[in-house]
Amino acid sequence: MLPRSGTPCPMALLGALAVLIMLEVNRLAAHDRPCGPLRKSRSAVMARHGMAATSQPLATAVAIRVLQDGGNAVDAAIAANAVLSVVEPMSCGPGGDLFAIVWDAETRKLHGLNASGRAPHAATLESFRSKGLDLIPTHGPLSWSVPGCVDGWDQLRTRFGTKSWAELLAPGIAYAEEGFPVSEIIADDWQDAAPLLARIPTSAACFLPGGRAPVAVAIFRNAGLARSMRLIARDGRDAFYRGPLADAMVAYSRQVGGLFERRDFEDHTSTWVEPVSTNYRGHDVWEL
Repeated sequence: MLPRSGTPCPMALLGALAVLIMLEVNRLAAHDRPCGPLRKSRSAVMARHGMAATSQPLATAVAIRVLQDGGNAVDAAIAANAVLSVVEPMSCGPGGDLFAIVWDAETRKLHGLNASGRAPHAATLESFRSKGLDLIPTHGPLSWSVPGCVDGWDQLRTRFGTKSWAELLAPGIAYAEEGFPVSEIIADDWQDAAPLLARIPTSAACFLPGGRAPVAVAIFRNAGLARSMRLIARDGRDAFYRGPLADAMVAYSRQVGGLFERRDFEDHTSTWVEPVSTNYRGHDVWEL
């Protein structure tokens, strides 16, 4: 449609442009990724002897170093995960859970590991109803499950790994003791979590030095996590589920109204499972 002046109608031009954009999006969607001189994107990463990818360069560098030192993919993954628990405090580390899919080249088989934590024995329907709760809280001691990560590390290391506990945890311990520069994205997430952390004295003391979240490029240290990792490096999973770390978690849980008992940690174990799969555009995709 043309206005009286004979110039194209702006709305008509916008409509035509929207159609062209939709056609281009649909055309690009038919390919794996845009390519060519006018569609710049990152090149695919290729290697002959191994590679690693994480959300943090420091963790990725540690994984590569483990591979260069003769470790295998499982060794690299455990070491990188330990570093991530330091440099990305919101990531699942010793206090969280772990899931893994491992390809065994010798048997040509995929193995799945569910190292998620189980609920405490005392976390019954009756116990929550007696507290006037119809739902499990999303925060606080009544939401806690037994952390499964350390047992997951142990299961992976025992079945597939080649490195010792001390070798795998050394990089994470070093970053926790010596400190690391906080990245921009992590600083933003930290700031968002500050009000919640401030409500918990122990969390505030650790993660809000000086009463505030660390800013980007600030050097952050976590001496408590370093001490915990040193115990695990020395005594293995027993330090966490049968030793001083289990005792500390049970004592703190009782102090703040949680449900943890010593047997919750002693009874904990991970589960090896069969991954599920589907086929997407000619590729088999596997997941837990």
